[in-house]
Parts: sequence; structure tokens; C-alpha cells
Amino acid sequence: MLDSLVEYGYAGLFLASFLSATILPMGSEVVFVGLLSMNFDAWLCTIIATTGNWLGGMTNYYIGKMGKIEWIEKYLKTPESKVRKIQNFLEGKGAGMAFFCFLPAVGDIIAIALGYMRANVYIVNVSMLLGKFVRYVALMYGLHWIMG
Repeated sequence: MLDSLVEYGYAGLFLASFLSATILPMGSEVVFVGLLSMNFDAWLCTIIATTGNWLGGMTNYYIGKMGKIEWIEKYLKTPESKVRKIQNFLEGKGAGMAFFCFLPAVGDIIAIALGYMRANVYIVNVSMLLGKFVRYVALMYGLHWIMG
């Protein structure tokens, strides 16, 4: 399915990037590499893919935020004091873990967990955006290096 999104150019890249950052099991790399190999503008592709992937990741954050903290206490038998301690950690430096939301498989879980634990939305936004950008820049330069 994703390879057919190449036909839609930049719009297809945005859609693939957004969907692959949500809980759907997809990868935007196919469309990204496809467009670069067709000589689409590399930096524009990087910006579009980063934006779509970041918005998809933030969607996961807000999905997690719809969860209730009481569920952790009730179903995981975790005392409220421990939940609050984790929340305080995530309010500060822990929200920077959003940088790693670009990682396959665990990235979606990180974003949902950060939302569920009410991590600082501003730090999550910036960290996640930077991580997604670094990922696509590395992919762009790696492809240029491979293609010579």
C-alpha cells in the first residue's frame, strides 16, 4: 500500500509519514526513499516527512492522554505515590524521551506512555520534532551516500 503513495508525491509522503507514526504498523521510509530516488527535492521531502511523522506521534501522545491515571493504580496495582513520582520525572527531563519516538516499534509506545503519564506537552513536542527531523536527515544523507 505504501509504495502506491509514491504516486501522490509530497501529499503521499505526508500521509505515509503521518500514518506510520500512529499505532498503525507502517513505515514511511519506502515513500521517502521512492521520492528521493525520483529526484524530488530532498529537503522538502525531509520537512514534509518530519511534519507528518511528528503530527502522527503527537496524535499518539493525545491518545495516551485520554487514558486515566486511575487505571494504572487499579489494574497495575501501583500506589498513587509511585505514579506521582513517575509523573514528576516525566514533567522534567523524562519528557525528553520523546526524542526517541522515531524508533521502530517502541516509538509509538513511548508517545502513548508520555501522554498517559501527562508529560510536559511542550517538551514532548520539541523533543519529538527534533528526533523525527534527525531521523529523516540521516535517512536522506544515507541515501545520497549510497546512491553516490
